Amino acid sequence: MSVTPLSTVVLDHRFARELPEMATGWQAEPAPGARLLVLDEALAAELGLDATWLRSPDGVGLLVGTTVPAGAVPVAQAYSGHQFGGFSPRLGDGRALLLGELIDADGRLRDLHLKGSGRTPFARGGDGLAVVGPMLREYVVSNAMHALGIPTTRSLAVVATGRTVLRETPLPGAVLARVAGSHLRVGSFQYARATGDVDLLRRLADHAISRHYPGVAEAEQPYLALFEAVVGAQASLVARWMLVGFVHGVMNTDNMTISGETIDYGPCAFMEAFDPATVYSSIDHGGRYAYGNQPVVAEWNLARLAEAILPLLHNDEEQAVALAVQALGGFRGQYDAAWSAGMRAKLGLSGVVDQTVVSPLVEEMLVLLQAAHVDHTSFFRTLAVAGRGDAGPVRRLFADVVKVDDWVMRWRALGPDPDAMDRVNPLYIPRNHLVEEALSAATDGDLDPFERLLTAVAAPYDERPGLGRYAAAAPADSGPYRTFCGT
Repeated sequence: MSVTPLSTVVLDHRFARELPEMATGWQAEPAPGARLLVLDEALAAELGLDATWLRSPDGVGLLVGTTVPAGAVPVAQAYSGHQFGGFSPRLGDGRALLLGELIDADGRLRDLHLKGSGRTPFARGGDGLAVVGPMLREYVVSNAMHALGIPTTRSLAVVATGRTVLRETPLPGAVLARVAGSHLRVGSFQYARATGDVDLLRRLADHAISRHYPGVAEAEQPYLALFEAVVGAQASLVARWMLVGFVHGVMNTDNMTISGETIDYGPCAFMEAFDPATVYSSIDHGGRYAYGNQPVVAEWNLARLAEAILPLLHNDEEQAVALAVQALGGFRGQYDAAWSAGMRAKLGLSGVVDQTVVSPLVEEMLVLLQAAHVDHTSFFRTLAVAGRGDAGPVRRLFADVVKVDDWVMRWRALGPDPDAMDRVNPLYIPRNHLVEEALSAATDGDLDPFERLLTAVAAPYDERPGLGRYAAAAPADSGPYRTFCGT
């Protein structure tokens, strides 16, 4: 008798087994007309899943959660969160399910997780569903982030459900299948702390150490070492966001991972004209999560993680606070070092050039970019052209060419490497007007613009013929850009 591929899929339920207080067993809602829209075949191979089978009815059933292998225990995860600064003690997966954990080709444990699979006990009045546009947004932006080398959750597939979902207008429903090192969040620790169960908090920390930072288990103070590791991971991650102009849009504590992976691509976007005050999210009325605020918000979120794990740091609360404050104090230095090194690379300057020379040059550059509303991404590739001897294209980006000529002259005197610049400065990103164009077409059933955009951002540094519009800044008449969560 032949063995069906579904029976060969092994989904562990380690999270649910080790932390049952934070896992509610649940099932995905039926998808009456499930149809695969897009599949990352390379990621499927990493997970040991056959792409051809994933396109079959059983495979698509797995991707929407309606067909799961024997022994799988799909769960909705519980977590808390500070949302725009206000604490919600019980959030959780209101429209998501953790199907289970897979061992990938490198022996790593990775979550297979669904978004838009229906209401759960954490739905809080929502319908638990998702629509095609926002799910494809997460797919293309997370793929772009991965191609840029930025730690991120991955998108395995988007499946149209055949269900109509009511938002401002009726829209086609969809489910995103997402892959991550884990879905442990700052909000997970806040939830465990809020229960008052220190044993649960300790088991959660042990679970996080085992999955993400096994080396710290041997530290003299492993829970302090865990916190320090998360601080370092987030400092590096947010610095990388800033260097490519990524605006997350909703940096609530439930959207910050312990692993240091970017998660929850809701109202996200890439900055166009350089401006630290850039906000795209329609719900961020006060600019809390503006581009320039992201490092400060990350540090604030980490302070909330420190508060949650205080009972694990020391029996004496005062000493626990002192340890947490000292560890958190390392964030700014680590962030500054990561950002400065990244900016030095973007400018093609080797480590031989003294940082006391580089820092004021960078500060002056940012002032010039903001004053002239220069496209953040285009500038650095154009600057590399100036590094090869032709300053004309970069001069045309600015009205005040005298200041720019002076700045470029001083920068070129430091001996920048234009080829090295092109290896770290993307030519193609998911530009906002192109994302909207692709999502609008896909919602109407035409996936061609989406596939073309995906092809461009999959190799962001390599110039290719026929992709000029994917490297161009937004048209001047495109108007203010706004993004939405899709819930």
